[in-house]
Amino acid sequence: VPRVSLTPRPVHLLCHLLLLLTALQIGVGAHSLCFDFAIKSWSRPGQPWCKAQGFMNKNIFLQYDSDSNMVKPVGLLGKKVNATITCGELTQKLGEVGQNLRMLLLDIKPQINTSGPSTPQAKMFCQCEAERCTGASWQFAINREQSLLFDMMNMTWTAINHEASKIKETWKKDRELEKYLRKLSMGDCNHWLGEFSEHWEVMPEPTFMAQKL
Repeated sequence: VPRVSLTPRPVHLLCHLLLLLTALQIGVGAHSLCFDFAIKSWSRPGQPWCKAQGFMNKNIFLQYDSDSNMVKPVGLLGKKVNATITCGELTQKLGEVGQNLRMLLLDIKPQINTSGPSTPQAKMFCQCEAERCTGASWQFAINREQSLLFDMMNMTWTAINHEASKIKETWKKDRELEKYLRKLSMGDCNHWLGEFSEHWEVMPEPTFMAQKL
């Protein structure tokens, strides 16, 4: 009878617990901002190699793609953000982050077991309450399977599967990468969150759903 390894399961449970605790912390007076990036290692001419969606308190408010290099507003909050000076800064930053993520994920392509083009995804998350950062993290998925979690609050990497363990060790040694990801999630993301929160407070309850990237 083949032996089944149960080692990865506690890691899966730990990751799910961390994400659940993060969600539970978003209470009254707390706000969260999240950006989902989907990166293609290869794309045909005229097709975007990077798509992104922005979420405020889990509600989508913008979409971005590398082909147009433009932000498409979704809903009332998206329209309000689109009319601000910050939108131009945000569009430029999303393009920059998408390009850097593409290079980063292409570097680890040899470590990914896949027969076809890989579809890596990255999620940047930040949360604040009473003008104080109470959460910041990056999640990485490969071929739609959660692989890595980087918690900025304690600067720890968590590999969710065996394949990600090699990538974790590579990225963990890269101090410049950690510094860059920390600046994005605890700097840029929190700055935008503070500005967008002012619009959110005076808005009716949104009903928009996220689209599949």
